[in-house]
Amino acid sequence: MMKTVFLPALLLLAACNPQDMADSVARRAAKSVVVPVVQQYMPAPQAEGVANCVIDNASAGEISSLARDVGTRAGTSTVQTVLAIARRPATTQCLLAQQLPVLPA
Repeated sequence: MMKTVFLPALLLLAACNPQDMADSVARRAAKSVVVPVVQQYMPAPQAEGVANCVIDNASAGEISSLARDVGTRAGTSTVQTVLAIARRPATTQCLLAQQLPVLPA
């Protein structure tokens, strides 16, 4: 019985890529920074969706930079980074496709 539970779990763990896990953690951390910034412009339910589009269109460097702000209030450069990503055509397309508002210019 123990082998039948342990073996599939072990195979699942072996299939996990450490880089993918690190990227996922960084994206979640960055999103926790982006949501409060976006909430300055719209209600929470919409802010979550907008934050997803922002994170999906951020570069790896931007995600890393945003993730470093976890646990602190977003400063001017963080807000500017979020707004710059939000203004990109791909981000705007994401927002429109999900019927979410575009952040102000």
